[in-house]
Amino acid sequence: MVDFDAIRAQFPILDQQVHGHPLVYLDSAATSQKPQCVIDAESEYYRTINAGVHRGAHELAARATEAFEQARAKVARLVGADWQEGQEEIVVTGGATAGLNLLATAFGNASLGRGGAAAQRFALKPGDEIVVSKAEHHSVLLPFQELAARTGATLKWFDLTPDGRVRAEDAGEVITERTKVVAVCHVANVTGAITDIAPIIRRTHEVGAVFVLDACQSVPHLKIDFHALDVDFAAWSAHKMYGPTGVGFLYGRRELLEALPPASFGGSMVELAWMDQPAQYMAPPERFEAGTQPVAQVVAAGVAADWLRGIGMENVEAHERTIAAELLKLGDIDGFRILGPRENVDRIGTVAFDVDGVHPHDVGQYIDAQGIAIRVGHHCAQPVHRHFGLYASNRASTGVYNTVEDAQALLEAARGVRPFFGL
Repeated sequence: MVDFDAIRAQFPILDQQVHGHPLVYLDSAATSQKPQCVIDAESEYYRTINAGVHRGAHELAARATEAFEQARAKVARLVGADWQEGQEEIVVTGGATAGLNLLATAFGNASLGRGGAAAQRFALKPGDEIVVSKAEHHSVLLPFQELAARTGATLKWFDLTPDGRVRAEDAGEVITERTKVVAVCHVANVTGAITDIAPIIRRTHEVGAVFVLDACQSVPHLKIDFHALDVDFAAWSAHKMYGPTGVGFLYGRRELLEALPPASFGGSMVELAWMDQPAQYMAPPERFEAGTQPVAQVVAAGVAADWLRGIGMENVEAHERTIAAELLKLGDIDGFRILGPRENVDRIGTVAFDVDGVHPHDVGQYIDAQGIAIRVGHHCAQPVHRHFGLYASNRASTGVYNTVEDAQALLEAARGVRPFFGL
C-alpha cells in the first residue's frame, strides 16, 4: 500500500497558505510541483560535480558525464525505451515543444535532401499529407502546420466526438496512402481524455507513415512502454513529471534516430568538420544535442523518473483516478459544464469546465481567493475550445500529491462562483 500522505509531505511548496487558506494546487497539467529529492539533486549537482559533459578529460567532467548518461537511462526505463550504449533512444531537448520542433525541422531538412538516402523516409513534398487532431496542444499543431507550409504538404486532422475524444475510428479515412506523418496527443491537455492510439498507429504503419506521440500528459500519469505502444517518436517535458523546468525528452526508435538528419547545429554534435566540405555528424543521441545541455536539470529529471518508478505508475493511475471521480462532480453544479468525458473511464484527472454567465478569468480569480490554484484560458489548445463553442475555460488537474479533500475544496469553492456574481 502506497502512503500518498507521506508522498505529499515530500513537496515543500505545498506547506504554505495563499490568501489566508492552505494551498490547494490543482494545476499539474501546466507544471507539476517538485519533491525535495529532485530539488536536492539539482543543487547537489552544482555543489559537487558541475562541469561540461562529453568534453573534458578531467575528473569533474567524467563525473558530470556519468551522471548525465545515468539520468538518460533512468528516463528511458520509465518509458520503456532502450538506454544501452550505442542503442540509446532518448534525446535530451529543451522541453516537449523543443522536441516536437526538432522533429518538424528535421523532417523539413530531409525534404531539402539533407541526411542522404536514409533520411528520405521523412521527406515531404506537395501532395503528401500530415495528420494531427483538433485536440492538439499548439506545440503539436503549429510545428507540423508550419512544416506543411514549408514543404507544400497538406495538413489534415481527426475530428472529435461531442465529448472531445479524438475520433480514432476514422483512422482508415483520415490516414491515406499519401500520409507521411501522423502526430496526436496520448492524453488531451484540455479534456483529459486518453486517445485510443492503437488503431491510429496501426493505420499509420500500414501506409508507411511515421507516428509521433505527444506524451506530455501521459508520462506523468500512466504506465508507459513506448516499445509496446509501437510509436515511432514521442515527446514530453520533465517539468510535468515532477522534474525541473527547461528540459524535456524525445524518444525515437533507434533505427529512425539513425536515419533522421540533425535539426540544430554546433558543438558536441559533430564528429568531423571542415571548411570546404560538409560536416560528418555524430550518431544519435548526440547528433541532436548541439551545444551545452541543461545537465543539472537532466540529472534531477532522472531522479524524478526513478522516484515515479519507486511509487509505481499503476499506483499513480489508481490514486489520481479516485480524485478524478470527485472532480467530475463539478458537472453536477448548476451552470457548470465539463469539457470532456463525464465518465471516469479512459481519462486522467484533468477536468476542464465552463461556468455559464461567468468569464473564466473571473472564475479563476474567485477560486484563487480560496487558496486553490487552477488554470484559466485556452490552455494552448484553441481548436478544441472552438469545438465546444468557447474561447477559454477553467481547468483543474491532479498530481500524486493531491487528495480527495483537495477536490472537495474545489467543489465547495465552485458552488459559490455563480451566487457571488449574482447568478
